[in-house]
Amino acid sequence: MIKHSKDLRTDTVSNFRGGKGEIQMTHFLETEKNEFNAKGRLFAKNVLKPGTSIGFHEHVGDTETYVILSGEGLVNDNGDQKPVKPGDVIITKNGESHSIENTGTVDLEVMALILFD
Repeated sequence: MIKHSKDLRTDTVSNFRGGKGEIQMTHFLETEKNEFNAKGRLFAKNVLKPGTSIGFHEHVGDTETYVILSGEGLVNDNGDQKPVKPGDVIITKNGESHSIENTGTVDLEVMALILFD
């Protein structure tokens, strides 16, 4: 199966998880089409404009992995604030919490994958 970029679903979400501003999410896999084989619920690229964020939230029953593709940001990793840049990987396991904010001057692009535990 090949999914062309023009056919991918893109959402614009305001104040995602209590964050600031709007983020753009481009979904690579869809749960409604059983593309995760019941093993996950999100595989997407998130684009955060400067000053926008995904709010602090806990993961229950799943693990989320972020890969920073471009831009700069600040991650709250279970209460520990850490700067991130391209190539960095953030893993938030079941029962852990995180948030991310674009602290730079260009778009922060983040690959996000959520798999069930």
